[in-house]
Amino acid sequence: MMKKYGVLFLIVLIFACGKKEEPLVVAPDVLHQSIDHVTQIMIHDIFSPPVASRIFAYPNIAAYEIVALTNDDYASLAGQVHELTPIPKPDTSQPINHEVAAMVAHIDLSRRLIFSEEKLTPFRDSLYTEWQSKNEKAFNASKEYGLQVAEHIAAWMNKDNYNQTRTMPKFTVNTDDPTRWQPTPPAYMEGIEPHWNKIRPFVIDSANQFKPAPPPPFSMEENSDFYKEVREVYDISNEITEKGDESDEIAIAQFWDCNPYVSVTRGHLMFATKKITPGAHWIGIVKIATKKTDSDFAKTLFAYTKTSIAIADGFISCWDEKYRSNLIRPETLINAHIDENWKPVLQTPPFPEYTSGHSVVSGAAGVALTSIFGGDFAFDDDTEVPYGLPVRSFTSFEAAASEAAISRMYGGIHYRKAVDVGVKQGRDLGNFIVDNLQMKREAQNASN
Repeated sequence: MMKKYGVLFLIVLIFACGKKEEPLVVAPDVLHQSIDHVTQIMIHDIFSPPVASRIFAYPNIAAYEIVALTNDDYASLAGQVHELTPIPKPDTSQPINHEVAAMVAHIDLSRRLIFSEEKLTPFRDSLYTEWQSKNEKAFNASKEYGLQVAEHIAAWMNKDNYNQTRTMPKFTVNTDDPTRWQPTPPAYMEGIEPHWNKIRPFVIDSANQFKPAPPPPFSMEENSDFYKEVREVYDISNEITEKGDESDEIAIAQFWDCNPYVSVTRGHLMFATKKITPGAHWIGIVKIATKKTDSDFAKTLFAYTKTSIAIADGFISCWDEKYRSNLIRPETLINAHIDENWKPVLQTPPFPEYTSGHSVVSGAAGVALTSIFGGDFAFDDDTEVPYGLPVRSFTSFEAAASEAAISRMYGGIHYRKAVDVGVKQGRDLGNFIVDNLQMKREAQNASN
């Protein structure tokens, strides 16, 4: 009997010793898949556009900081992004794979930021199982370090005032002032995130650093600049709806709708259709650009990180103006003064009009992506295909940003001033981020 067990032990020992440990390699598609999973969960959880931008930014920064430790092309964001300190140093005696550690940190922080974290767990566990089966020692060391960095970034994240804004007063609608925003049909939702300007920015100095020029003075006199803007929305809407299915303007409006919660009423039944947010659309464009250029893991992460920071700061800047000017939407004025039966092409989102969030965020994202891939980067945008919309093609990121901006006017939910000033606000902010956020080591060395 002892001899039998001795033989079995030798067989097991030989098998264990003969098992080869494979090097752990993380393809860019793993990062794409992780972000795609998080995006779908955010759609399910119905996160508002500003909150969604925060969910993208922090996991990307955590992963980027790990990769930047050992990659000669990229520089740490510590000291460049507000209040971010260097991440813990890894134990060099351990076989840490920094890309695996980056993905561990990315997924861990993503799970903390969404509601339905159980929906991300199977994806995480499948990666863990794969990596562990290939090289258990390297995986365990990488996982431990990735979680350590995630804790560091989470501690920094939790000081950005987000938690405090959850308990601040709801927005109070001023029904006595005809210039101020009022909830719009069909759901008449309250104004979302009225305190978003209190969120700590990433790169911009403050929420009001890029405070835009004010909208035209409110006046419903027919010769006033403001009334002309109201009338323009109404006239353009009627013109393009008369074209019906042949209207490219309606196609543009629908393509860039990106309203995470559209209320649909049928008889006595009201339900919601869910879509990605404006920031998520641009995150999808990052995926398109990095795949087209066959970018490696590090450059893909760099592009996601830089763009998500621009988007997040764009929302802080835009929401600062929205609740300062607190301007009434076209739908409310057109129904009250021009045509009580008029409806916009798109459903009006539940927050003040000025400036256009799509315009600001698209302007910022377009500048960030242009700084990475160039000004003449043509691409086919299939981001909205899962929502039943066809591919649209663009000659550049700036062209896409311009179309996203004007789409809000075609949709009947913004005045021209909000679009034109908003896209400038976003581009000015994006240029500031590009000029001040030195993520490439050669750029950082050149400035020293």
